[in-house]
Amino acid sequence: MPDMKVIPNEFSFNAAISACEKGGQWQLALSILNSMPDMRVIPDEISYNAAISACEKGGRWQLALDLLSSMADMRVIPDEISYNAAISACEKGGQWQLALGLLSSMADMRLIPNKISYSATISACDKGGQWQLALGLLSSMPDMRVTPNEISFSAAISACEKGGPWHLALGLLSSMPDLTVIPDEISYSAAIGACEKGGQWQLALGLLSSMTDMRVIPDEISHNAAISAFEQGGQWQLALGLLSSMPEMRAIPDEISYSAAISACEKRGQWQLALGLLSRMPDMSVSPNEISYSAALSACEKGGQWQLALGLLSSMTAVCLRTLLLRLCSCSPTP
Repeated sequence: MPDMKVIPNEFSFNAAISACEKGGQWQLALSILNSMPDMRVIPDEISYNAAISACEKGGRWQLALDLLSSMADMRVIPDEISYNAAISACEKGGQWQLALGLLSSMADMRLIPNKISYSATISACDKGGQWQLALGLLSSMPDMRVTPNEISFSAAISACEKGGPWHLALGLLSSMPDLTVIPDEISYSAAIGACEKGGQWQLALGLLSSMTDMRVIPDEISHNAAISAFEQGGQWQLALGLLSSMPEMRAIPDEISYSAAISACEKRGQWQLALGLLSRMPDMSVSPNEISYSAALSACEKGGQWQLALGLLSSMTAVCLRTLLLRLCSCSPTP
């Protein structure tokens, strides 16, 4: 039989671009998209959406916007998926102004924003420190007949945690069940973080304990936020107790957990406990960092343990030099 020459069509191209998008190969996705006209295959909205999403996952928000704007030149009409991928790309790139612009321009394209559109834009405002805008977007969703979900709420709570009043974060968390939205560990972690920044360690403790009542399992982020709240409130006993209980909750302590607990001990002059935590970190497969050493060093200084402080300073210098060398090696081009 003669060889059958298979001619690629839009379905095969779209499948290839989608595979690149899922594999994080944004360069290859763009290359395939750009090669389609040469093969006499016209890209459609599916082709562009997959390519924009590939750029979004690769952190290339400029390319994602370029693709979105070039769709009209190819007589391809963007849809909600196109805009959502572009907004998500702007969100990952910290471009909250562009995300807001894309959201507002959807109406000009006769497109209705959905939960993904709003959640990504709220998250962009959160990353940009625009907590007022984040709250405004969340409150406007019902007017647009879009019901907020846990992602929308979590992003807004996180925005309040970073810049807004702590009581607004708690208000958002408590209002979620009224809209039949179940808070998850991300929602609780952000609210606990807001309490930590507001100096409300009692409320942070209450939120952490209420998670199990809501059948939400606290993770490392939840525990770390609570330990930091205890540290800010000078509650070193609670900080140590929570640190030791983390493995029972299947939450693995990391350098943030230990650094916050060491700092809690440092603030109350518990230099022996601070040193004990620092020395325990390698046994728990956690490498002490500059923050851990600095807190332990300060604890020794407050306790008048200058000899121990000198020893820690020497160890800290070695760790910093090692970290710097590793960073330099990772940045060096491979031959």
